[in-house]
Amino acid sequence: MANFKFISIAILSMATTLPVAAATGHDSITKEQVAAAMSGAGMKVSADQVTLLTDVVAATPTPALKVESMERWGTDRMRVRLDCAKREDCLPFYVAVRSMQGVAALPAQAAAPMPAKVDPNSYVLRAGSSAILMLEGDHVHIRIPVVCLENGTPGQTIRVASKDHRLTYTAQVVDGTVLKGSL
Repeated sequence: MANFKFISIAILSMATTLPVAAATGHDSITKEQVAAAMSGAGMKVSADQVTLLTDVVAATPTPALKVESMERWGTDRMRVRLDCAKREDCLPFYVAVRSMQGVAALPAQAAAPMPAKVDPNSYVLRAGSSAILMLEGDHVHIRIPVVCLENGTPGQTIRVASKDHRLTYTAQVVDGTVLKGSL
């Protein structure tokens, strides 16, 4: 019985002293890795300019990162969405990058349109509101109840999710209750 208590205490003390990343089998993604990925996409960025908005981990020590999109975020920052080249290595994540004035647009394969300045009072759909997504194909017309994930004005393309949040779609806002998509 004394041996069991000793072994239990030894295991518990070792478990509490291990760092979280090592205990979970994941490696932290660093500012340097993000800066290297952005530089590889044609944007000269140093690690000092990058701010990780949360702790980001990957299943491998050096995952290949790719820049998905970027958008202006305030007066002197950009919000950049990154993802691992292999989906199983990490989840998509955002970083903030300071002093991006000298940076041109993203290369064509990763470019995302910069959002235009929109008056917040002109939104007909707000994030969290319910709407109907109409998906249309050659011989198919589908109506799906969805939840808006972003604010939207007529003609704008926004992200929406199914009511159970299992599926996400991009759709064009028609009015305050209807979105239009294609199959």
